[in-house]
Amino acid sequence: MRLYQTLCNAGTFRKVFDFGNRDVAHWFPGHMAKGLKQMRATVKNVDCILEVHDARISFKGSNDSLDVRPHLLLLNKMDLADLSSKSRILKQLEKEGVKNVIFTDCVRQRDENVKKLVPMVTELILSQPRFHREEDPKFCLMVIGVPNVGKSSLINALRRTNLKKGRASKVGGEPGITKAVLTRIQVCERPIIHLLDTPGVLPPKIQSLETGLKLALCGTILDHLVGEDIIADYLLFSLNRLEKYGYVDRYDLGEPSDDIQQVLKHIAVKLGKTQRVKAITGVGNITITVPNYTAAAYDFIRAFRKGDLGQVILD
Repeated sequence: MRLYQTLCNAGTFRKVFDFGNRDVAHWFPGHMAKGLKQMRATVKNVDCILEVHDARISFKGSNDSLDVRPHLLLLNKMDLADLSSKSRILKQLEKEGVKNVIFTDCVRQRDENVKKLVPMVTELILSQPRFHREEDPKFCLMVIGVPNVGKSSLINALRRTNLKKGRASKVGGEPGITKAVLTRIQVCERPIIHLLDTPGVLPPKIQSLETGLKLALCGTILDHLVGEDIIADYLLFSLNRLEKYGYVDRYDLGEPSDDIQQVLKHIAVKLGKTQRVKAITGVGNITITVPNYTAAAYDFIRAFRKGDLGQVILD
């Protein structure tokens, strides 16, 4: 670690990332616009919004068009986040007016924080007028958030915790599993609570290229829309900036590097991700073995998303 620190202090690594002239407009697929329209039409019949974020990017992906009260923010995938920054995150969110926040890990079978959700939601709902639903003892919640942050996992965790039943919503490792606002799914008996699962929806206008890349790095945007090579390079830049050098030990690099091509070449060779191609030379055609950079980038990105490169906060 002392060597790693020396390299970083010596100014070996990039201080800023070159985002180039990329356009994030095409990262907002058409089905998201349709889903957002459905959600806006349904939200008037909802008692509380549960907004789910990836804890590694706590401040990214908010959708102001669905900003209704009561509102509870869940920072999910806490097992992948560096929670030494937890107090800083909460203070920053409070400055932005977000007070009802809870960290969750909805994949874990026994998450004590999931057990706190129903009492928190009930208190929030009953603390404010419900207008035309005042006499209705049943509560309806809407779960919102960008793709692949664990909305469906949350619904299944609540059912598992409160109803002792299995999953009612599909879960996947890629964004875009839920395509439309679904029928109500019951998650609690006392009080009776139904949730509306919704498609992962990105804000129609992503704040910046850096915001877009952070979202992409955490798997909220389909990789091919951004480019695995760009995501991998931004991942390397981010890990070095945060002094998180778990990738060095995982791939036996020997020391940190700021050269994504060098890193991907090493990963490809180490994992046997190579391919044989024909090359034309002065003495004829020959077959050579070259690294499969795309496959190496894919492995590098997936290792980060699974937490194999260490716990981080990208914000």
